[in-house]
Amino acid sequence: MTQAKLTLLFDGGCPFCLREVKFLRSRDTLKNIRFVDIDSPDYKPEFYSEISYKDAMGRIHAINESGEIFKDVAVFRESYRLVGLGWIYAPTDWPLLGSLINQVYKAWAHWRLTLTRRPSLEQLCKEKGLCK
Repeated sequence: MTQAKLTLLFDGGCPFCLREVKFLRSRDTLKNIRFVDIDSPDYKPEFYSEISYKDAMGRIHAINESGEIFKDVAVFRESYRLVGLGWIYAPTDWPLLGSLINQVYKAWAHWRLTLTRRPSLEQLCKEKGLCK
């Protein structure tokens, strides 16, 4: 088995995240993406570039095979590129549109837990004993 080109950290407790992961998995015939559920009790930041549970829950992260960390919309751009659908997110790399899309993503990330009727990030960290 070959090493994945991208390790995507996702929230397995988020219905929107699960839908996106299911779609990407269905398109990832070459197994270029490794999916890691950060909401799992098995998630260990030391295996994933020290990306804490809190940071990973606050915004999406991915790590490529050379150790580069992607965040926010860049994760989707790289994931979609790896499954042969890079053209969908390619415009998010354009200066003006990219800036707008990044702001929309930041708002989504900020409100994601509330919109999915989940506890706040602080409460989730507290429940898992992961706040520092």
